[in-house]
Amino acid sequence: MVATAATSAFIPVPSPSAPDPGSKPKKLANLGGMKPKSISSGGLQVKANAQAPPKINGSSVSLTTPVETVKHEGEMSSSSSSSSSSPPPRTFINTLPDWSMLLAAITTIFLAAEKQWMMLDWKPRRPDMDMLIDPFGLGRIVQDGFVFRQNFSIRSYEIGADRTASIETLMNHLQETALNHVKTAGLLGDGFGSTPEMCKKNLIWVVARMQVVVDRYPTWGDVVQVDTSVGASGKNGMRRNWLVRDYKTGEILTRASSVWVMMNKKTRKLSKIPGEVRGEIEPYFLDSDPVVEEDSRKLQKLDDNTADYVRTGLAPRWSDLDVNQHVNNVKYIGWILESAPLPILESHELAAMTLEYRRECGKDSVLQSLTAVSSNGVGNLASHADIECQHLLRLEDGAEIVRGRTVWRPKYAKNFGTFDQLPAEST
Repeated sequence: MVATAATSAFIPVPSPSAPDPGSKPKKLANLGGMKPKSISSGGLQVKANAQAPPKINGSSVSLTTPVETVKHEGEMSSSSSSSSSSPPPRTFINTLPDWSMLLAAITTIFLAAEKQWMMLDWKPRRPDMDMLIDPFGLGRIVQDGFVFRQNFSIRSYEIGADRTASIETLMNHLQETALNHVKTAGLLGDGFGSTPEMCKKNLIWVVARMQVVVDRYPTWGDVVQVDTSVGASGKNGMRRNWLVRDYKTGEILTRASSVWVMMNKKTRKLSKIPGEVRGEIEPYFLDSDPVVEEDSRKLQKLDDNTADYVRTGLAPRWSDLDVNQHVNNVKYIGWILESAPLPILESHELAAMTLEYRRECGKDSVLQSLTAVSSNGVGNLASHADIECQHLLRLEDGAEIVRGRTVWRPKYAKNFGTFDQLPAEST
């Protein structure tokens, strides 16, 4: 009954006309193998002229006349012989799709897509294209697990007045890759770059010496590729090296090397590397040549008499502290440059830097920055010669924080023949 009602809702079926009282009951044609129920003669009789017009799908349909009924019966009797071989009429039920075939087709499509996905070649075609599989710049370990590689895009807020990335930006990239290297290797505990064994013993890493050589500064929109690796440095130190390249050309932009030692987080004193910690980090040591030729010259100690420029009243802000509650080592570089003479900053760019960290700086410290310029210094800026400066960052009581030496080269000496020929944007 449900199927019949549904069928009548979609396919119009003509209503039977009122039967003739004097005629014999007629045999209905076989409709799809369904046998109609016999109509009892004792059923309710309704006059033909009192029958309401039938409605199909909401539309009124006129009744057929007796002549048309006889004619229609004659056509049905003449086609009864061929109706047995004709297909069943279209109904709502038998027009539904075969769901099993549809599910089989969907399954086949998914299996084919999965096969094609697994057959895709995701390996980079060139060694310097490893980062193609790292679209978010999170970095990955390469070269048999000894080198960590990460890409950085130079943002508009990371460039200075010269339209190039600042030295602080480059140093932040170096520090970020160092921490991500530890994290990706699975050695990151609950500290700032500390391994699980270091966390158990309240040990943290502190930088003791940093040497940086900048061959060329990237500009806004450039993508740099930073490679970093670690190795042994004496009995109680670890050396970390960095190579910064132009992602598109492979040109080396910056080389840096540093020495790190361990300090007790509670006592704030230096510590030897425990055997358990050494067992964690030694499998990642890479035995390679230094990326920077070490500058073994002794850094000079400056005082008020030997310094040419002094900047006082430098104090760390809350944002300058890291999770170990001491000033980030990158912030020291900015403080050192606070006392660099402005004419040098305007006409030269930092080409090399060597820093020795003597002690940490706390949130309540007040510092002084001292700078001494070499003999061919501020008075000989037009000679296109490199300028060397000595630096000291100290507390107000005279305790040394950082000693440093910087080398500055003319900004436009390579691209322009004379110092007076400056780009239009810089004049």
